[in-house]
Amino acid sequence: MTLLCLAGYEKGHEFLREAKRQGCTVLLLTSLSLKEKAKWPMESIDEIFYMPDMHHEWNREHTIKSVSYLSRTHEIHRIVALDDFDVETAAALREHLRLPGISESQARLFRDKLAMRMGAEAAAIPVPQFTHLFNHARTSEFLSRVPGPWVLKPRSFAGAIGIKKIHNKDEFWPQFDALGDLQSFYLLERYIPGRVFHVDTLVYDGEIVFAIASGYGRPPMDVSHTGGVFTTEILDRESDEARELLALNRILLAAFQLRNGVSHSEFIRANEDDRLYFLETSARVGGAHISDLVEAATGINLWSDWAKIECAQSSNGYVRPQPRHEYAGLLVSLARQQYPDTSAYDDPEIVWRMHDRPHHIGLIVRSPDRNRVSSLVEQYSQRIQRDFGATLPPRDKPDA
Repeated sequence: MTLLCLAGYEKGHEFLREAKRQGCTVLLLTSLSLKEKAKWPMESIDEIFYMPDMHHEWNREHTIKSVSYLSRTHEIHRIVALDDFDVETAAALREHLRLPGISESQARLFRDKLAMRMGAEAAAIPVPQFTHLFNHARTSEFLSRVPGPWVLKPRSFAGAIGIKKIHNKDEFWPQFDALGDLQSFYLLERYIPGRVFHVDTLVYDGEIVFAIASGYGRPPMDVSHTGGVFTTEILDRESDEARELLALNRILLAAFQLRNGVSHSEFIRANEDDRLYFLETSARVGGAHISDLVEAATGINLWSDWAKIECAQSSNGYVRPQPRHEYAGLLVSLARQQYPDTSAYDDPEIVWRMHDRPHHIGLIVRSPDRNRVSSLVEQYSQRIQRDFGATLPPRDKPDA
């Protein structure tokens, strides 16, 4: 089987390696701007091709023509989007080449926050009150009816990128007007304070074969806007919270009809009514080293198993992974020092350290005891802020 992998950004190395181990022919289409920078696992890539890009964005028409030309000499069986920004391009290519996988309309459910909310609402999943921004009268009515603060969100950016918190009408209209012709590409929703959670999932043949629930420390949007230490921890698997999150995630992915692949979904437990609300989902591996967190706790590499799922669709099937049941916590922060020295952080529970990003620090701790993980995350959050913390928001914002 031949896989064409799209990667506007450098990620998914382990997917590429595992696809090759599974016997696939691996083609990679990536951004020309990465040609001299990215360190792809070339031993696992049969051929690599480059698309001219502007800030990692490709011209869709040119991409379709380029891949169609490539198809003259390569029989492509599957197209895989390794980054969130590639999901819609991959869907357009599948439609054009009539290949299986997520279609263009279905891709909207995993990329367009407005489509996500409407789809979740139709499946009776609670969502924050929201409105599209197509009609000014409807927008004005929403501002009068729904108490602030609100958040102005780009419909197709990942995670917290581009999100603005709005406190009153007088603050909203100038920012809205400044968007000009881009107004319809945003949505407005009520800001709900609360704790944010994420569920990371593997799906094969319409069945969830693995899912795990985790909880962020401070909400990712707050970290991305004000800085500080980004943390997330695996939840107690037997807790009511974890079970409720997994159940809601199951309803969501069934409604969105994800047949094969991986997903990262976010929910918030509202302070005001203690209900879980859906925030967003995706058809890709979660960023901000969340895959490393999951692997530390379970032994399952989401990238690797995703590749196994893609390859299994034309072979002998996919073997359900058997996870370990340990706990882990992740900490990531911007650092004042170019290459922060973390040698003083020497607890035996540390199983991963970030080494590849200047001015960043990252740690993962693991233990069979969830309370020990939580204690270390709390201690290290304070120490990292004191020893390394910078005043600017981290550049690698945690995404969805």
